[in-house]
Amino acid sequence: MKLLTHNLLSSHVRGVGPRGFPLRLQATEVRINPVEFNPEFVARMIPKVEWAALLEAADTLHLVEVPKEPIQGYEHDENFLRKMHHVLLEVDVLEGTLQCPESGRLFPISRGIPNMLLSDEETES
Repeated sequence: MKLLTHNLLSSHVRGVGPRGFPLRLQATEVRINPVEFNPEFVARMIPKVEWAALLEAADTLHLVEVPKEPIQGYEHDENFLRKMHHVLLEVDVLEGTLQCPESGRLFPISRGIPNMLLSDEETES
């Protein structure tokens, strides 16, 4: 699971409001998978990033050199875009869990895929 994916996921357990985000990340296996650098794509993703959630996930994974916030003119700053490309697209959580901050529900991550499926009792009627 890429950190870009983590940044977009939230819990939909019945009764969980907007506080179902961000999911707490616990990783037991992480791999760096090089991905071709696409500065246009990364620049388009920057406005969609929830920075507090990204920084929390990066801290959990002990990542260094994660920008603390977007910089002015980031669209044209290759160094910034490369750092964000690495954090969002090359850091891959292969095994671990995501935990809803409100309900405590754990969602497993297996082979890089988060399982966000809910039981019938957990879904809204």
